[in-house]
Amino acid sequence: MEKKVVVAGHICVDITPQIPGGRVTDLQKFLSPGKLNPAGAITISTGGAVANTGVAMKILGLDVALMGMVGADDFGDIVHRVLKQYGCRDELIVSEDTDTSYTIILAIPGIDRIFFHNPGANDVFGPKDMDMEKIRAAQLFHFGYPPIMRLMYQNDGAELIRLFRTVSEMGVLTSLDLVMVQEDTEAGRADWPRILEQTLPYTDFFVPSIEELLLLLEREKYHKILEESKGGDITEAISIERDVAPLAERCIKMGAGCVLIKCGAPGLYYKTSGKAFAKKLTEKTGYRCESWADAEGFEPSYVPDQVRSGTGAGDTTIAAFLGAMLNGYPLARCLQLATATGASCVETYDALSGLKDFAKLEERIDAGWEKRPDIR
Repeated sequence: MEKKVVVAGHICVDITPQIPGGRVTDLQKFLSPGKLNPAGAITISTGGAVANTGVAMKILGLDVALMGMVGADDFGDIVHRVLKQYGCRDELIVSEDTDTSYTIILAIPGIDRIFFHNPGANDVFGPKDMDMEKIRAAQLFHFGYPPIMRLMYQNDGAELIRLFRTVSEMGVLTSLDLVMVQEDTEAGRADWPRILEQTLPYTDFFVPSIEELLLLLEREKYHKILEESKGGDITEAISIERDVAPLAERCIKMGAGCVLIKCGAPGLYYKTSGKAFAKKLTEKTGYRCESWADAEGFEPSYVPDQVRSGTGAGDTTIAAFLGAMLNGYPLARCLQLATATGASCVETYDALSGLKDFAKLEERIDAGWEKRPDIR
């Protein structure tokens, strides 16, 4: 029987030009004013947690309903067309009053991605636009990207907190993903420690990236590590013991059942709470989940055949992790399937075309797929 999932939150159109050439070491020189840089074909695809995580879960065999908002415009038509292409149930609200969100993504070789983003309809989407009865009938509710959805972070996150409390009290498993924000914006100035302290007690799976957690909970440390990275990828400068493990522990103490921290190319850090959480998973999934109690560690990524773009890699990694959990895989296998999916994703320019089903991933894993060095 297919597992019923609702994925709600941010949805947009991603516009990604291919940037040929080797690794770039001087971004300022590469993007200097007046310089004509070569570019290849452009990829236009859906993006955001609803499209990336939701459609990925559909590809991986789950029964997924998608809830978000787009405008009545050309970009909105693209979103509907892509969702139909993948056979997804389109629960999106179409607004005549705002535009479909879009993101321009510069995936420059050797440099972390650069984004230009218009939040559009995502800023006004909230619980009032969701079908609560469909959510009640699901096994899992996943919500993505509240830091770039104005209604969800205003008033100290009152709407986000209320949403997660309501869904949790329905008996549905909950999952929350974040996204990076600019510090000098309304979202960046929101009281995220307070918002998370009140949301995580109703969150079974908290799945942010290390950059997002550092920025929202440990801003001074974030800037220190950013300085240490010297303009490169911040995940290459993190320390698991110094930076990641304490944040995971803090989130567990706030009330999260399972914390899965995306650490970029190196891999995933995971930490779970105790037997009560494992018992809840057993009750909700119908599978024995003893292995999920009091677990902690780091799962290195698999080595991809090639790296074209990291677009959607985090979202699809989470889709595989949650999908494997709902299908009764033990924690260790869920982590393997998650990192394998992330490696498959970066081999293409968009978030979805490189994805493979669990059977194909397991075949490659069991054949000895090479992993990155363990950075613990």
